[in-house]
Amino acid sequence: QVHLVESGGGLVQPGGSLRLSCAASGIVFSLYAMGWYRQAPGKQRELVAAITSGGIPNYADSVKGRFTISRDNAKNTVYLQMNSLKPEDTAVYYCNAHGVRRDYWGQGTQVTVSS
Repeated sequence: QVHLVESGGGLVQPGGSLRLSCAASGIVFSLYAMGWYRQAPGKQRELVAAITSGGIPNYADSVKGRFTISRDNAKNTVYLQMNSLKPEDTAVYYCNAHGVRRDYWGQGTQVTVSS
């Protein structure tokens, strides 16, 4: 059974930082592209950042230069380092494992940026 478990969300002031983690089990992690998506209230889920199985990252324009995605295949974990956070980054952040046959999703972790 596949599990993606996110952690690291919380409340942070504008300009602050958070690091999200997603621990995967039940998949051959190194073969999957991994991604972070977010969904704000009343909005569609959107891609924030992704990283290929070979470690090549890709970012949404809104987070370029502020967020960094990385992966540790030995730990079956993908990370999202978020710096210079803005109120508009407030959302539930979801981890995604993109496979050839299907995608898997975590349960989400809330990130709130507010003073």
